[in-house]
Amino acid sequence: MAASATRRRDWAKGANHALREAGHRAGGAREAVVELLSKQSCCLSAQELCDRLGEQGSNVGLASVYRALDLLHGMGLVQRVDLGDGNLRFEPIQPGGEHHHHAVCDSCGRVTAFEDERLESALERLAGRLRHSINAHEVVIHGSCGRCSSSSGAGA
Repeated sequence: MAASATRRRDWAKGANHALREAGHRAGGAREAVVELLSKQSCCLSAQELCDRLGEQGSNVGLASVYRALDLLHGMGLVQRVDLGDGNLRFEPIQPGGEHHHHAVCDSCGRVTAFEDERLESALERLAGRLRHSINAHEVVIHGSCGRCSSSSGAGA
């Protein structure tokens, strides 16, 4: 966990540096969004970011959050994650390429991040077989989480 916290902190430093190098001033909504994103272990929607900033006492508005996210995405610092519910979510793009995927519960909406080396290897083998280079990929699995499966009596 310490390594992932360090990666997230390093991402925030790198993102703020990239923003300064691109001529954007420090402070304000962009910096608040970067700092909040750097503390998250998974993706958040613009509304969730805005709500959490408000809980922290910040008065950053939703439009400012969207502008910050659009800029960060345009600079290649965050990726958009589409979980299929109509709300785009955002998470940092790690410079070393480390990433995770998402399992979504269609009953309660719970999102679980996961990593799987065998899945990554299978995707690399598939790319080779297809003679297709992969620049990026995302995997979103839909179904029922353990809680919803047990409460409904449904089996896996």
